[in-house]
Amino acid sequence: MRTTAILLGVTLTLAVGARAGDREVFLNGKDLSGWEGNEKLWSVKDGALVGSTEPKGIKGNTFLCSKRKYGDFELKFQVRLLGKTGNSGVQIRSKLVDPEKFVVHGPQADMGQQFWGSLYGEGIGGMMKASPGDVVKRVLKPDEFNDYYIKCVGKHVTIKLNGETTVDQDFDNLPADGILAWQLHSGFDFMEVTFKDIEFKELKGK
Repeated sequence: MRTTAILLGVTLTLAVGARAGDREVFLNGKDLSGWEGNEKLWSVKDGALVGSTEPKGIKGNTFLCSKRKYGDFELKFQVRLLGKTGNSGVQIRSKLVDPEKFVVHGPQADMGQQFWGSLYGEGIGGMMKASPGDVVKRVLKPDEFNDYYIKCVGKHVTIKLNGETTVDQDFDNLPADGILAWQLHSGFDFMEVTFKDIEFKELKGK
């Protein structure tokens, strides 16, 4: 089993009982070590992960991808999406299908427009579970930081937006494991997404 600790804004994933030298950093709060993507679009600022399509947008969806795979896990963070029609998300148990353009296929915890809190199948058939529109309208804070929660155990996925559950069910087509990836969506002249206060925990043996 692994647990997380936050030190000066840096979230660490640490095996219980391991020595300090055995620490495995999920995101180090300084740079993109352990991740791969277009570094012209992704950066770390004040300990937060920032993706931006300035100045002209992008032609295709692209992702910042983990270099290792994960199965069962729990992920919490705050996210702010700027740009009136921007869209982002977090891929879970996904696959990198184009290492040059950093294109990813798989399930995605969605963010943007009416899709906040949905589970979307990026490149695998589209919407898997739409979030309740009335809940999103009631709890979403546009252009501000929102609390986002993802838990994946076995075939079960739970997503919460500002404490309200938007997805909570089994998905038969959910892969057993895969990479995690942060999304920048194409089709917008400008969008910027910021992820901060990220807490990650692998759920080994759950």
